[in-house]
Amino acid sequence: MPGPEQRGSATLPPLTAGPHRKRIGYISVVACLGGLLFGYDTGVSNGAELSIQTELHLDDLGLGVVISSLVFAAAFGGLIGGPVSDRIGRRRTIIGMAAFFFCGTLLAVFSPNFEVLLAGRVAVGLAVGAASIVVPVYLAELAPLEIRGMITGRNELAIVSGQLAAFVINAIIGIVLGGDGGVWRVMFFVCCIPAAGLFFGMLRMPESPRWLVEHGHDDRAFEILKTVRNEERARAELADIERIASEESAQSGQSGLRALFSSKWLIRIVLIGCGVAIAQQVTGINSIMYYGQRILIDAGFGSSAALVANIAPGILAVIGGLIALRNMDRVDRRKTFMLGLSLTTSCHILIGFASFLIPDGNPIRPYVLLFLICAFVLSMQSCLNIAVWVWLAEIFPLNMRGLGTGIAAFAGWLMNAVLALYVPSLIESVGITGTFFLFALIGAIALVFIATQVPETRGWSLEKLEEEVTTGAIYIDTIKGKSKRADRNRA
Repeated sequence: MPGPEQRGSATLPPLTAGPHRKRIGYISVVACLGGLLFGYDTGVSNGAELSIQTELHLDDLGLGVVISSLVFAAAFGGLIGGPVSDRIGRRRTIIGMAAFFFCGTLLAVFSPNFEVLLAGRVAVGLAVGAASIVVPVYLAELAPLEIRGMITGRNELAIVSGQLAAFVINAIIGIVLGGDGGVWRVMFFVCCIPAAGLFFGMLRMPESPRWLVEHGHDDRAFEILKTVRNEERARAELADIERIASEESAQSGQSGLRALFSSKWLIRIVLIGCGVAIAQQVTGINSIMYYGQRILIDAGFGSSAALVANIAPGILAVIGGLIALRNMDRVDRRKTFMLGLSLTTSCHILIGFASFLIPDGNPIRPYVLLFLICAFVLSMQSCLNIAVWVWLAEIFPLNMRGLGTGIAAFAGWLMNAVLALYVPSLIESVGITGTFFLFALIGAIALVFIATQVPETRGWSLEKLEEEVTTGAIYIDTIKGKSKRADRNRA
């Protein structure tokens, strides 16, 4: 398997140990508070939803609107956040996003009715959507190529950790305070703590050096690179970044939408990015994260038992995230995607058959379904969630990276929102069996798409990737045959 030195820039000096390695780790921890917020805000509804429905007297569709409103807003947050980060910088966008998190959470917590709660969820959703694309891009642009997958992937690990925290906190609050009344407000309020941490922490973080070069601040970019690389490596990377930025300017001088529509290859990669984001969502992973308690109740658990049992998928999501981080810079993204979709689709089929064959009332039914749901979550987190967001943060050229990632995230979040809106009704109408067989069918289609359309990104420098994507050469290199890639590398 070709290593980074074969795919990326062959002229880069080796990455050495030193204080700069600790610095990039510290930056990733602070930035990943955005992922933690993302995870908690999307996971808190799983356990809070029944309390919300009881207090506000909502039917299943009304509850679906409350839950999915965050996700629909997140779609637009991603679409807006990307171009905004291209214009004002990754760091400033994350700081603004943290403020939105905080204010939206307070609005939801103190909402007197359905309408105000909806407004709070929309505000939080805008921040969640922006976080989902700006934080990975920020980390990818700061990280050295040798550990870019691991550093960027920490954001997704933070997301599943936030979801696990939400499940655990929900269970504790639900057991201590009961599941009725305004207990959901306490569950929501906890999110204010990491929001404040992200806001104040990012005030001390650097801007992306690649964004600075794109906007003519080369000296500042070099000073920042020296804090996260040894000086020789920083100088070499800066030269690469400046060269690509200069070539972009000479060729078109365009950015954003103008850059996108200037090339058929850029349009193609954005469409593929949308497909990858949608493929991640149609596995139904967020249906488990949003409505896990409801699914487990349908499987046969009591309400309180389902709230506690719901912690198990959350724990396995974090374990899967750790496995994914370990493999992120060892295994190609395409192989990871295909393995993940094969495993999740198999789990869907097994869940469907188990639900169909084991009748209601059988004491083993809830435990068998819980085991299979846990296997699905572990497969998803080990192979798909982290890899997808790392891939999206890597694949787009610098002059449209925020926009391209935002469009792809918009497509993924839109699919997520549709599922969040209709899954309660879907479970009610066709049960667990029909729901998971449908996920299996869609997963098989997604697997064919990944195998035939998605190019590889592991081991390439962002600058080399940019050259390959804008010329269309990357499709020959990573889809049509490794032998052609080897010939090109030798040439």
